[in-house]
Amino acid sequence: MTRVVHAVQTVALARRHVTSTTETRPDIGTEHKPFLMPPWSVILYNDDHNEMLHVVRSLVKSVPRLGATRAMKIMLEAHNHGKAVVITCPLEHAELYRDRLQSFGLTATVEKA
Repeated sequence: MTRVVHAVQTVALARRHVTSTTETRPDIGTEHKPFLMPPWSVILYNDDHNEMLHVVRSLVKSVPRLGATRAMKIMLEAHNHGKAVVITCPLEHAELYRDRLQSFGLTATVEKA
């Protein structure tokens, strides 16, 4: 019995003196990359029934980050070439901008960029 008590005391003492060192290493191959939503383009088409000024105003009102100068360039692109990319953004925003443009009587679609 003395041997058992002595063995238990030795193990207990050994546990007190054990220090663990933990080395932290970066995970290899498990780096998290930010999720990017796939891009979609809002396409504006030329038509014969909307005036140029109406198109520019509609673009500015429909797409918040779009200024009058850029809206004018987009309108002229659609007028001269039949269609123009208004903005490229995530699908949810693209659908919102398309719907806004259509509410002004413009012809617009969403296409994968």
